[in-house]
Amino acid sequence: MAIEPVLVVMAAGMGSRYGGLKQIDPVGSHGEAILDYSLYDAYEAGFRRAVIIIKSAIRSDFMDTVGKRLEKCPMDIRYAFQELDALPQGYTVPQGRVKPWGTCHAVLCAAEAIGGAPFAVINADDYYGKSAYRVIYDALCRAQDGASYDYCMVGYLLGNTVTEHGSVARGICRTEGGMLRHIEEQTRIEKYPGGIHYTADGETWHDLPENTVVSMNMWGYTPSFLAELKARFPSFLDKALLENPLKAEYFLPLAVDALMAEGKATVRVLESPDKWYGVTYAADKPQVVAALQEKTRQGLYPDGLWETR
Repeated sequence: MAIEPVLVVMAAGMGSRYGGLKQIDPVGSHGEAILDYSLYDAYEAGFRRAVIIIKSAIRSDFMDTVGKRLEKCPMDIRYAFQELDALPQGYTVPQGRVKPWGTCHAVLCAAEAIGGAPFAVINADDYYGKSAYRVIYDALCRAQDGASYDYCMVGYLLGNTVTEHGSVARGICRTEGGMLRHIEEQTRIEKYPGGIHYTADGETWHDLPENTVVSMNMWGYTPSFLAELKARFPSFLDKALLENPLKAEYFLPLAVDALMAEGKATVRVLESPDKWYGVTYAADKPQVVAALQEKTRQGLYPDGLWETR
């Protein structure tokens, strides 16, 4: 594609399981958040523009911490805001709703800032590793919609993405020949003494192999995805407002799976040898801090990410 790929960072989450705003919590020796490392890796991979999605309620805290540091970042940083009332005409927020509408809604809120560029989407609180940004940047530079939309994702092994401290949400992937065939969002996956399992109803548990490929919300899309989300969001809302008005969320894997089922999209599964790190819970933080300290000691990062830029 002629237009340079854009990095979209979802940083509007509430951090209810973490107990605070994990997207700004420092993990680096100079106060850097995981987001700082993500942008550093993305810039090295070739990304030159990033859109960070936050909520107006955290704008001041975000800009006083991460935002201030990113003034030294060489990337073109833009901001978009995910608000509950950013809904299609004719829809209103149900009384009592405080939960965001999900990752699809977050991306829709960033549509104007993304423009007509191909784009990668990541979570602000996940450390994906350097190679993940290289492979997705290269894939987006080559992406070209034809008979079907040309999307991609970076896959991780489930065993490398779970925590000892509680449940996690992951997109469980079925792949064939390097292509994604089906993805199912599971919001309660846990480790237990015998392995890893998940439950959809809180009662019945199903085992999952450690080498199961999962999505960590590192997706690559052509601009067609924004048009599809905009067209499909009202249908999601119609169902959500009837069945689960206070908690229903529209997840990226759900939209992607629907497009694949309709034959409208193909998704290449990109591989990265790097280990994923994240802070779903506050107890996860020491491991992330230690890992980044070691990577800095090895010379993968400078001591002070933006001090040398």
